[in-house]
Amino acid sequence: MSIKLVIGGEVITVVSAYAPQAGLDASTRQEFWEDLEEVVQRVPKSEKLIIGGDLIGHVGSSRDGFESIHGGFGYGDRNEAGNAILDFALAYDLGKMNTWFDKIHSHLVTYRSGGNTSQIDCFLIRIALRKCYTNCKVIPGESTSTQHRHVIFIFEIELYKEEKTTSGA
Repeated sequence: MSIKLVIGGEVITVVSAYAPQAGLDASTRQEFWEDLEEVVQRVPKSEKLIIGGDLIGHVGSSRDGFESIHGGFGYGDRNEAGNAILDFALAYDLGKMNTWFDKIHSHLVTYRSGGNTSQIDCFLIRIALRKCYTNCKVIPGESTSTQHRHVIFIFEIELYKEEKTTSGA
């Protein structure tokens, strides 16, 4: 699902994505990435693009091979699904915002179940516009379910007002 927002003169496309759960067959996961790819390809490069959701992958804290899109402040170890996220992000010049800001442990973990913790909920943002994004973190204590924590990011855009001119008589 996606929506377009127009704020001032800026067009922002926001996409909500939920990857198929782990354990489903490879064709289901591939279909998800192809569908998301179609959505991203329809968004002009001149627009800000925000993809938020549960991508069911661990990109980890290592940025090896993904220095342009991974900030090095991820959580845990990368897995195969995390490689798929980073490959997708690299192909479309999207930064994984959860990894760009140094945070304490509780502001990195997006999912808790029993004794397991991970960072599977995230925001992918056009990396060319990264300077507009000033923070991304988890709000500890707040949750959308008993397992997922809210992830927020902050961005700033400058709005330019047209100056009214008056003409003399």
